[in-house]
Formats: sequence, C-alpha cells, structure tokens
Amino acid sequence: MQTFHIQNMTCGGCVRGVTRAIQSVDPAARVHADVPARRVQVVSNQPREIVEATLTKSGYQAVWIAP
Repeated sequence: MQTFHIQNMTCGGCVRGVTRAIQSVDPAARVHADVPARRVQVVSNQPREIVEATLTKSGYQAVWIAP
C-alpha cells in the first residue's frame, strides 16, 4: 500500500480527480481517501514514483508518506 499526503485535496470532487488520475495508470488500483487528513491510500501494481508523478501531473501536490 502506498500513502500520500495531498495538500490540495479538499473535497469530494478532488477525491474523484485523484482516483481518476491514479486509475489512468492502473485501472485496477484501489484508492481510499481521507479528505480531512488530506491523505490517500493506494493499492496499485504501479510503482510509487509513477503514481506520485501522475498525481503531480494532474495538479495534485502529492507527497509520499513512508511506511
């Protein structure tokens, strides 16, 4: 599982955008978002760097949180 802090994820619309971005590189990815904490947990076959780069490219300031 990969966990990211996304400072500019503030609403349900952001969650949909984040999910859409992640699933654009891994359609089978599972995404769990915690909007108040601005945190997203991702289960994906893609490496963390790909997920993080995809989020950044989509306009979300993603910072990986080490386990």
